Amino acid sequence: MPADAPTILATSGGLRAAQRLPWEVAPLTRHAVDLAGTSGRAPRVCLLATAVGDDPKTISTFYANAAAEGWQASHLALFPMPNLAEVREHLLSRDVVWVWGGSVAGLLAMWRLHGLDEIFREAWQAGVVLTGVSAGSICWHIGGTTDSFGPDLRPITDGLGLLPHSNGVHYDSEPQRRPLFQRLIAEGALPPGYATDDGAGLLYRGTELVEALAERGRAGAYRVDRGPDGTAVETPLDVRRLS
Repeated sequence: MPADAPTILATSGGLRAAQRLPWEVAPLTRHAVDLAGTSGRAPRVCLLATAVGDDPKTISTFYANAAAEGWQASHLALFPMPNLAEVREHLLSRDVVWVWGGSVAGLLAMWRLHGLDEIFREAWQAGVVLTGVSAGSICWHIGGTTDSFGPDLRPITDGLGLLPHSNGVHYDSEPQRRPLFQRLIAEGALPPGYATDDGAGLLYRGTELVEALAERGRAGAYRVDRGPDGTAVETPLDVRRLS
């Protein structure tokens, strides 16, 4: 797959605890920015915090991090109305779009209300690097597991579908995630797909997975298929460790 093919880095990471801020950028998100290939100028990075209701603290912390990273930062908020007059034009002019975690069900509903589902497909095909964590990972796929509806996880099956796979996040840190993801694939409720431990990510060029990456030493990534006997078959992937 060509290196300039449409690119998505879907993660269960990309940020970490910090001393002076609530969080700081971690290697997976830096790698997504590097993939945009903007040598000689500041990368244009846009945050969407739709999944946490455009939380002001998340947005302000992003701007503080972006200043430290040397990015040209912007954000798209949808509550109470879009903060940008020309949403499509803005997103198509970005190098990277970073989607925050939270409610993937709420995120998808709001995006469709504002026509972002079609805009993101256009941006992806135009070469904007799409990345995100948790809900910001599942959204690009067919679906996965979510706590959008309460503490007991439920399936989500109406993702944007840019990637024709299912996606499991927080695979090692939340006890319900792994068994439910496997069961949904075994039952055919979700298509076969890929899962990430906290601190791992999946790099897609076009719709093909080309590499699994990790910013934490033991973080893994996995392929999960439906076996011929109707059970889930999990296969660990080779993972490249980011410094």
